[in-house]
Amino acid sequence: MKTLSVVDADLAWDSDLTVLRGVSVEARPGQILAITGTSGAGKSTLLSAMAGLLIPARGEVLVDGERLTGRDQAVKLGVVLIPQDNGLAAILTAAENIAVAVIATGGTAAEARRRTAEALEPLGLSGQANQLIEELSGGQQQRTAIARGLALQGDIVLADEITSELDAANRQRVMELLRAEAARGAAVVFATHDPEAAAACDRELHLGDGEAVWVRS
Repeated sequence: MKTLSVVDADLAWDSDLTVLRGVSVEARPGQILAITGTSGAGKSTLLSAMAGLLIPARGEVLVDGERLTGRDQAVKLGVVLIPQDNGLAAILTAAENIAVAVIATGGTAAEARRRTAEALEPLGLSGQANQLIEELSGGQQQRTAIARGLALQGDIVLADEITSELDAANRQRVMELLRAEAARGAAVVFATHDPEAAAACDRELHLGDGEAVWVRS
């Protein structure tokens, strides 16, 4: 499995606003790293850089020593992003959203069917597999996006506020699934504003006032 490193990075969406300055952090195989902070602190910005969606204005993001230069490269290196806004195709069913993603990353049709079923079941979505995304509740959509991310079996799993619309039972289940990803050997990064969820992670990096401070390293 792979290690993701952010090295002395300044992160900005435009030249006039640097969201984070001088961030250095390492996501390690077999561990869950919590990224915490209030809304607007830069959690999604940091995960976007880790996913190859945002290139640092200064510094670099490395996957096993290879510098990230874009999202396509990150996907090839096994970096999976489960976004906060779910990013699902409304015209497809829950199962189709997952199967298409598996095939797009090199899986066969048979693998896509198997991984789709395996990902939906623990999230309580087997009965919604053939429903269109637009027919699902917000919480069901969020769980479908989580299932899609887990089905990709990435070396690095980035989860951006993925428990925000879930009830307590489903939040606990998602934490168990993220722990299973770490046990599989993945490096898991979990952005959250939930202190209980952060406490269940191995390490915690807190963002505030444009800087990153270790709570537990």
